[in-house]
Amino acid sequence: MSHARRAGVLITAGALAAALAGCGSGGSDGSTTTLTVFAAASLNHVFADLGKKFESDHPGTKVAFSFAGSSDLAAQLNQGAPADVFASADTANMDKVVKTKRIAEKPRNFATNVLTIVTPPGNPKHVATLADLAKPGIKVVVCAPQVPCGSATKKVEAASHTKLSPVSEESDVTDVLAKVTSGDADAGLVYVTDASGAGDKVATVSFPESAGAVNTYPIAAVADSKHADLAEQFDALVTGPDGRAALAKAGFGAP
Repeated sequence: MSHARRAGVLITAGALAAALAGCGSGGSDGSTTTLTVFAAASLNHVFADLGKKFESDHPGTKVAFSFAGSSDLAAQLNQGAPADVFASADTANMDKVVKTKRIAEKPRNFATNVLTIVTPPGNPKHVATLADLAKPGIKVVVCAPQVPCGSATKKVEAASHTKLSPVSEESDVTDVLAKVTSGDADAGLVYVTDASGAGDKVATVSFPESAGAVNTYPIAAVADSKHADLAEQFDALVTGPDGRAALAKAGFGAP
């Protein structure tokens, strides 16, 4: 083979390799960086959408979410679970992680949320007020006290002098909603955003006492993140214009 022909073959092979690399989902070496985000269960839908946008804006990056009750996530982080970002449904559980130094920066508040009552479609038990949930024969489901939605429930109970006797206390708001939509409960206390996301699967009953238990959502990069720059950029997406617009659309209030 002549020198010129050999050079042409090498150039063609190099161009093909470059083209194949460009078709991959990773970086220049074909690898993919995974950004792990621990987020409150109530953020599931809106964060899933923001995660897709982040991946689109950052080729070669995959966002892996772990959605659960904020108290469970805080406990996992304090036990050393690897993560890059933590978004809590209240400041109390974020503070627990700050105290153990797994969050080194000042968390940024990015949203607020309040409770509402959900019932099966048609509201068959005719629930009209928070006090109605304490009536005999009504199966009520709430979040466990250590979970932000459970803490908010305790606050509205105290403010309204209402004592609920729930048939179960769930580990996150998603499980409360599931109990109602499956017909296992006559009513449940969830965030307005979860009720909105459920659509016609539930009926919603607002109550004035909910205004006394507003949950504020903070977000922060985990101190020992291996992808600190990406973690900060995800925080910036959530707290920036695109994040605010997506959260407002989902029914969250401003911080």
